Amino acid sequence: MKDATADFIGRNHPDDPAQPNPRTLHRSPEGFDAPAGDSVAAAGPTSSPPGRRGWLEQQVTVNLPTVTLKLYDTATRSVREFVPLREDEVSIYHCGLTVQASPHLGHIRKEVVFDVLRRWLQHKGFQVKVVANVTDIDDKILTKSAENGEDWFALAYRFERELHDAYASLGCIPPTYEPRATGHVPEMLELTQELIDAGHAYVAPDGSGDVYFDVMSWPRYGELSGMKVDEMEPAADADPRGKRDPRDFALWKGHKPGEPETASWPSPWGRGRPGWHLECSAMAGKYLGDTFDIHGGGIDLRFPHHENELAQSAAAGRGFARYWMHNAWVTMAGEKMSKSLGNTALVSEVTKAYNPRAVRFFLLSPHYRSTIEFSPADEGTRGSLTEAEKAIDRIDSFMKRAAEFAGPSDPVTAAPTENPHFAAFASAMDDDLGTPAAVAALFEAIRTGNQAVAAGDKETARSRLLAVASMLDVLGLNPGSPEWADRDAGSDLTPVVDGLVGALLEQRAAARAAKDWAAADAIRDTLAATGLKITDTPDGATWSLEK
Repeated sequence: MKDATADFIGRNHPDDPAQPNPRTLHRSPEGFDAPAGDSVAAAGPTSSPPGRRGWLEQQVTVNLPTVTLKLYDTATRSVREFVPLREDEVSIYHCGLTVQASPHLGHIRKEVVFDVLRRWLQHKGFQVKVVANVTDIDDKILTKSAENGEDWFALAYRFERELHDAYASLGCIPPTYEPRATGHVPEMLELTQELIDAGHAYVAPDGSGDVYFDVMSWPRYGELSGMKVDEMEPAADADPRGKRDPRDFALWKGHKPGEPETASWPSPWGRGRPGWHLECSAMAGKYLGDTFDIHGGGIDLRFPHHENELAQSAAAGRGFARYWMHNAWVTMAGEKMSKSLGNTALVSEVTKAYNPRAVRFFLLSPHYRSTIEFSPADEGTRGSLTEAEKAIDRIDSFMKRAAEFAGPSDPVTAAPTENPHFAAFASAMDDDLGTPAAVAALFEAIRTGNQAVAAGDKETARSRLLAVASMLDVLGLNPGSPEWADRDAGSDLTPVVDGLVGALLEQRAAARAAKDWAAADAIRDTLAATGLKITDTPDGATWSLEK
């Protein structure tokens, strides 16, 4: 049995240098995307870009309405129309990890959310620049490395590599750039001096070398979180030595006795290291400019981290982020997943126990502003990993079945009929990344696609298959994409199993032709006992794994 699925699911990667101009209409019939009034000439399939399999491109003369993307902006507490600074480019900064421990599902949810956002923006024709920092110097890193008897930079680098592995394991496209805090001390010193000169920061008078942001000097402080200054607790990012006000936060931390000399840098105020909040303002400004489109992170960063970033950046005269996006927590038994609480589910462990694509599906299928309860052992819990695995099996079964039935991607000369499933998917994604409704549209396309296969309707089956492939591209779940296609290629026994099962199905077909129903049923039952589901189609029997 030839696996024709790859002819449809080896889609163009969003960052492929061979990708056509983003203003060219280059999607499947269900995923066309162009500015209103643009038109292109009809054409058949193109050759595959290097390293891709069976990529189908169709171009037709068509006028498309302008589709508006709306996103929830934490700063205004409202869903706003997204209008980027530049017509064809979107700039995104999202806060990376403090690399002091292994990444868990609570961390990686943010990576998946912003990966989906990036893919959707790229689908819509934007060039997307993503910067996500690595905080590789921090109080916790120093404390844990001392407890381990390990150099602080060795511990940070070890967990940074684990973070990259977690990115890859869930099919996330790496950031455009991933700056480390320790590599940007000059930019942090420059910003700190600007704030001192502007009267919004001061050097502690006790000779500690600490520098603090003066919260009371900035009337807008609290605008992102909606909190009032007189209701805030003292800032906990540094000890209170030398502070004018307990709520003032550290921009620069003077070197303390007992801390490694390597964990400090020279400054006008003595040796020390940057405060956590300062790092992101300096790095975002260096790579995205004083003003950029979207700043994101987990909801727990809204205050104090993002509030402090906004205050120090705005006080220095920088526009900073125009939209703020925050994803909700992953909880266990109602508690935020946290290393300090000891209730984490490590990405490396969860992806060993479950299909990594199912883990990604589990994290993206609820709305990004909704809390996810992690309940891997409870099959009856909606959204559990067990249910996510079943969803992935359903997707893959349809992709394989429909591709084999529809055949290779034939040239198409007529304009395709509008596909309502992709239209519903796009509408959901444009409504503040409404992945629950988008996933519902995905499975409705699969349902009607399966009906088309059963009815022998190749045109409809192919249309639904292309729609599903386009949706999976956006969600980062397409099994034929580079992120997933080559996983465990060296140990893949699918061709061997396919050959053995194919031989048995040929024997079963011969028995059915001879009206030897007992023999045919015996072969079917034998295959079913091994976990294989046999489906009879007008073009012959197919098989799939059944859980």
